[in-house]
Amino acid sequence: MSLRIAGSIAQSALRSSEVGMAVASSNVANADTAGYTRKTANVTTYDTAVGSTAVQTASISSAVNNALLKTMIGAQSDLGFADVRNSYLDQLQSSLGSTDSDGTLAAAIDDLSDVTSTLATSPESESAKSAVVNNLETVASELRTASSTVQDLRDQADEDIATTVDRINGTLTTIDDLNDRIAKAKGLGQDTTDLEDQRAEALKTLSEDIPITYQTDSNGKVRVSTSSGQALVDSSVHTLSYTPAASVSASTTYASGGFQGIMLDGEDITGSVKSGTLGGLIQLRDTDLPAQQAALDELATTLMDQLNSVANDGTAAPPPNSLTGTTTVSGSDAFSGTGTLRVAVTDSDGNAVEVLDLDLSAYSTVDDVVAAIDGMANLSASVAADGTLTIQADNAGYGVALGGDDDAVGAAGESFSAAFGLNDLLTGTGASDIKVSPALAADTSRLPTATLSTTAGLTVGDNAVASGDGTTAQALKAAFSATVSFDAAGTLSARSATLSGYAGAVVQAAATAADTAASAYDDQELYTESLASTFASQSGVNVDEETAAISQLQTAYEAAAAVFKVVREMFDTALDMVQ
Repeated sequence: MSLRIAGSIAQSALRSSEVGMAVASSNVANADTAGYTRKTANVTTYDTAVGSTAVQTASISSAVNNALLKTMIGAQSDLGFADVRNSYLDQLQSSLGSTDSDGTLAAAIDDLSDVTSTLATSPESESAKSAVVNNLETVASELRTASSTVQDLRDQADEDIATTVDRINGTLTTIDDLNDRIAKAKGLGQDTTDLEDQRAEALKTLSEDIPITYQTDSNGKVRVSTSSGQALVDSSVHTLSYTPAASVSASTTYASGGFQGIMLDGEDITGSVKSGTLGGLIQLRDTDLPAQQAALDELATTLMDQLNSVANDGTAAPPPNSLTGTTTVSGSDAFSGTGTLRVAVTDSDGNAVEVLDLDLSAYSTVDDVVAAIDGMANLSASVAADGTLTIQADNAGYGVALGGDDDAVGAAGESFSAAFGLNDLLTGTGASDIKVSPALAADTSRLPTATLSTTAGLTVGDNAVASGDGTTAQALKAAFSATVSFDAAGTLSARSATLSGYAGAVVQAAATAADTAASAYDDQELYTESLASTFASQSGVNVDEETAAISQLQTAYEAAAAVFKVVREMFDTALDMVQ
């Protein structure tokens, strides 16, 4: 073997050892870098063409199990979905409280029940009336607050959808840029393993936000699509677009167009995104949180129906000077009634000044029955411009009371007073706007506690509303212990329960949803971490192993350097001999 060949072999061994030590040192330095995989310098032999063999570094590769990597990336979507639902539903539960804590809907209703019990024993007590009205407002406020929390969370989810879309677009751009750099480096025969690690991390980030599939082509580029097949990255980037709603209320829904679609190449993909952070936010905004709102609305409307029905069968004692309805009507509306409505004007002691018994079946329009009431000598009745019925005693010192044993109006068969909302305690369309009747809030003495006498032949001078009569106060008390039918709403099935019991079920439903979401997140996090641990054991850096490898490579380097030194000395000796 010539000295030149020997020197070349020793030199190639030096270079290979240098590359190997550089790779191992990089492994140690990046052991804690997220997404970094162990790199290996692949050394091969080659023939020197004179019967001798030398070594060279053919390539640098990563120890990556691509099948496991795909599974890891896929698991990120389920983790993102579980994480965002866990976060939001935990916020919802925290705002509603637990079923055994004060300050919840059920506790507020129980407190209201307690003060109605006091009112039932002292119906003439102004302080008891005030306590009932104050507690009514507390219940209404709790419902409004709960509803506001739900809608605020929906609004936050909608804003987070826009933020997530922007983040997805940024990640797609990163992947596209890495694709170009990897393809260029491969074309030049350069190492691309670090770039591939960065791209794998970008794919994990993307998958956490939106479920994806991907394939690697012959140029080393990845082609990324949504799980339903729409292209995200191919020869170019396909970005998503979304504009959040200007405001969000219970009536704002995706189905009705209140929320725009998430667009990809002109196609609305909202309905096809079932996982990832984006899918979790969509489900929260359009399914999970509206279900809670539906349960709150069912509680609010049932509470209003039950309490207003009781109140409209009664009257304050003494009766108020005027009654104004909460139901919107038109004078020309058809009127269908049965039974007898008694309208009475009373003095401050509840004695009758004027009494009129109306056969409701005799009237065919609202105007007809209003005209009949307005025909009384001491009363005026009219439908205002806003559609509400007002009945007022002409003398400021007189009051007006309504009653009847069998008066029924409309298909629902409500009392006349209930049909027009003349003695409503609560007003609103649901949990978002429930409140105490403005007239009652301004004057708690208007709280109905008594009933108008139904005595046949009641006439002027007779006692129409007895002082101390607690008939309606007793009925209000009983309303809270009565079992009421509730329709299916949100995740709650149709059921019979007390008002307080259903309120507890609403809070429990939120707690159950939060617990389920937390368990799902914990399970998915454990699964994802187990995949990451397995991947790290196969593809991660073991510092001890790399340190040992560096030591071995140093020894090999020193041996090659010694050979190279001997060869050089032999060269020098040979040159001296020929001079």
